[in-house]
Amino acid sequence: MTENLTGEAHRPGRIEVVCGSMFSGKTEELIRRMRRAMFARQKVEIFKPAVDTRYSEEDVVSHDKHKIQSTPIDSSGQILLLASDIDVVGIDEAQFFDDGLVDVCNQLANRGVRVIVAGLDMDFKGIPFGPIPALLAIADEVTKVHAICVRCGALAYASHRTVQNERRVLIGETQEYEPLCRECYQKAIVEEARRKASASKSE
Repeated sequence: MTENLTGEAHRPGRIEVVCGSMFSGKTEELIRRMRRAMFARQKVEIFKPAVDTRYSEEDVVSHDKHKIQSTPIDSSGQILLLASDIDVVGIDEAQFFDDGLVDVCNQLANRGVRVIVAGLDMDFKGIPFGPIPALLAIADEVTKVHAICVRCGALAYASHRTVQNERRVLIGETQEYEPLCRECYQKAIVEEARRKASASKSE
């Protein structure tokens, strides 16, 4: 392992996954790692799903409004075409990509690229989301970050959807989601089931 002039160690290709619930700082951590690589004068490229246009159509933007330039893409296969001669590849909102992302990340890491992936580990129903579970299995390094439960202040476990919409992919913010710990999440699910049962009885 060698170091360049700015002190950033150059290591062989690897996959780093940053996962957790919404509002846990996943994108913030991705931006921090990518900027550090840029300071080390490494060639970086960041990709995000084109469907995510919440804050910007092109930039990756954290909830704290920190941002970094990125390339919006529609499929994971485009990453291999656009990431030639790159030292560090960042991928935000990875849960929205197709399952081919796993092979793409493996190919990049095997040819010496550092791949940093950020994404939700579970959807609003608590089910492992998209390619994230497989990426966790092949990752060299996994960082699970946590939001704070808005109901009790404990570490958040899940992203609870607060609007009535059963679509798995629903791009949203605090108006549509809240981070909850495991206990509060289970209580919220029971409350919703009771409301639905009572609504159906009154119809």
